[in-house]
Amino acid sequence: MDDSRIIKTEYSEEMQKSFIDYAMSVIIARALPDVRDGLKPVQRRTLYDMYELGIRYDRPYRKSARIVGDTMGKYHPHGDSSIYEALVVMTQEFKRGLPLVDGHGNFGNIEGDGAAAMRYTEARLQRVTQEAFLGDLDKDVVDFVPNFDETEKEPSVLPVKIPNFLVNGSEGIAVGMATSTPPHNLGEVIDAMKAYMKNESITTKELMRCLKGPDFPTGGIVTNKDDLPGIYETGTGKIKIRGKVEFEKQKNGRTNVVITEIPYTMIGMNISKFLSDVAGLVESKKTMDVTDISNQSSKEGIRIVIELRKDADAENFVNLLYKKTRLEDTFGVNMLAICDGRPETMGLKAILKATVDFQFQIATRKYNNLLAKELERKEIQEGLIKACNVIDLIIEILRGSRDRAMAKACLVEGKTTGLKFKAKESRIMAAQLSFTEKQANAILEMRLYKLIGLEIDALIKEHDETVANIYRYEDILERRDSMAQVIINELDGYKKAYARKRRTVIENAEEAVYKEKEVEETEVVFLMDRFGYARTIDFAVYERNKEAADGENLFVFSCKNTGKVCLFTSAGQLHTIKVMDLPYGKFRDKGTPIDNVSNFNSEKEEIVFITSQTELNLRQVIFVTAQGMAKLVSGGEFDVSKRTVAATKLGEGDRVVNVTPVTEQRNIVLQTKEGYFLKFDIEEIPEKKKAALGVRAMKLGARDFVENVYYTSNTTDSSIEYKGKNISLNHMKSAHRDGKRSEEHTSELQSP
Repeated sequence: MDDSRIIKTEYSEEMQKSFIDYAMSVIIARALPDVRDGLKPVQRRTLYDMYELGIRYDRPYRKSARIVGDTMGKYHPHGDSSIYEALVVMTQEFKRGLPLVDGHGNFGNIEGDGAAAMRYTEARLQRVTQEAFLGDLDKDVVDFVPNFDETEKEPSVLPVKIPNFLVNGSEGIAVGMATSTPPHNLGEVIDAMKAYMKNESITTKELMRCLKGPDFPTGGIVTNKDDLPGIYETGTGKIKIRGKVEFEKQKNGRTNVVITEIPYTMIGMNISKFLSDVAGLVESKKTMDVTDISNQSSKEGIRIVIELRKDADAENFVNLLYKKTRLEDTFGVNMLAICDGRPETMGLKAILKATVDFQFQIATRKYNNLLAKELERKEIQEGLIKACNVIDLIIEILRGSRDRAMAKACLVEGKTTGLKFKAKESRIMAAQLSFTEKQANAILEMRLYKLIGLEIDALIKEHDETVANIYRYEDILERRDSMAQVIINELDGYKKAYARKRRTVIENAEEAVYKEKEVEETEVVFLMDRFGYARTIDFAVYERNKEAADGENLFVFSCKNTGKVCLFTSAGQLHTIKVMDLPYGKFRDKGTPIDNVSNFNSEKEEIVFITSQTELNLRQVIFVTAQGMAKLVSGGEFDVSKRTVAATKLGEGDRVVNVTPVTEQRNIVLQTKEGYFLKFDIEEIPEKKKAALGVRAMKLGARDFVENVYYTSNTTDSSIEYKGKNISLNHMKSAHRDGKRSEEHTSELQSP
């Protein structure tokens, strides 16, 4: 290989250059709209292709697949899905303030259902698109550039006559930047544009007398009106939007909360998420007011009905929805667009300036072209009128000429050489003729019926109209005020034809404040069976079923319904559960698995002890582990806000075998797997912090471990059954902590 053909370059520099080139191609050619027409390249190319295919608003629909395929083959070689998605969005009234395509078939809905495949749907241009976006393409008002393979020409920008960037808004993610512009009301945007044209030094606040703020297709309420001037001044900020809620009184005295408009950000799958969020509030007992929720939305509009209990505070419930669901949401504004070939974040005034400048550019090109055509038409008309006055001479010239060139030479230059005339006067008059080239061609192509008197009158009238047009066009081109008035008149026409009433309400609303309903504190009884199903019942119900409750459940204790339950596990963890999160009901109700209301994992740990947090706060708690470690911990250390904390520190391979609050116990008895017992006074166990390891309570063999822990008191005789023998714990000889007892002495432990 020839070394002279090898280009040596720094790798980092090449990567930097390549990435910048890639990023700019994404920014300019794919992701961001042009501020002049408010369209991304894929949208612009799709609309232009439909225009070229003749799919007009007054013609039959054509298959979307045909449009997509033609656009991809000619102008946008980036895949059919991106083209079809752009086409679909341009048809959707709930996403665009002014839909640009008229769709026929299933083009999706506001609840997030996708459009049918492109082979099933059909489309054509909307009337406004044809008139305001594509109407002047034949007047050479914008530049055409080669397509990707230079076999076709496409417009670099569409000659859009309305501020589409503001009317329809835009969303797009580029490389290192994103655009997010809300849609606005067409009539308000046009009024703001006219106000700017009349006074270019107008301020943003003054412009906002015309343009109140965003106007979302889904309606809703903008709640931070005072923040809007700053957002439109800088082009960035956050708009807070709420859904519209109505209250419907029912015959049974209940109130239904009906959502009739949703925030723009809730479009699509977020509606179903909202429904599940409301259901989640009920399941988590954030609210007890909901009896039913249903989505009754249809083509007529949004209607989500939430049925409340008879005594529910409807307004307070709505505030809960604002706080905990997307019924109140934030729309991030970043009005980023391509301006003069580069991305720029623009405020309202800058956007209007760019739009107005573009309108003057296309109007100047349009009227220059129209003027040139009228001047050419005037030249031909004047030639035909002049020819009609000397028609006999012209006929004589035509009859005396050998060919077209000879006749034309006579008409243009007065050459009579070779021509035959009937009279000498005719030759003299022919020599004085001086028609222009265009006039001569028009005379030679003129038909005889044009010599009829009425046709001549029509020609004169047409000439007068042409002269008037020339005067008008020259005035428009020479005087900026005249051109501005033409643009304003067109804007007024579009406003009258296509503007609609504002849908979004703009106001300053107070922040939603939800007041939690105070729960009356009562005493309940916690029950958990051997399968791990937990529940609470009324204390009176427990008293009536005490024997069955104690016999069928592993853990039974009383607690307050406003308190917490503390669950200690073999892994040394403490899991807290709000009593309100547990199902409350009848004695024979099944309850819910303890795993579902806590972070407890039954596959990795076992439950050692459960009690109420109130009970713990009054006691010391004894911890004993399998490796014979023990300690006392103040119960107040377990009054924590987190759902899961470490209850104790464990050595490697160790686990908790016993957790017991200290009440009347006097002695503790440890029993190992190999049958060793050790009894000693509880006072020998030191108090430690919950993060401490503890002290050794019993010496163990190499493979032995503590299996059971028992307690004795002076008031009650405690006994256990071990290997078929009844052992009285009170008569067991006491030793000291960190001692060892042989199983050979278990005979001494039998009751006398």
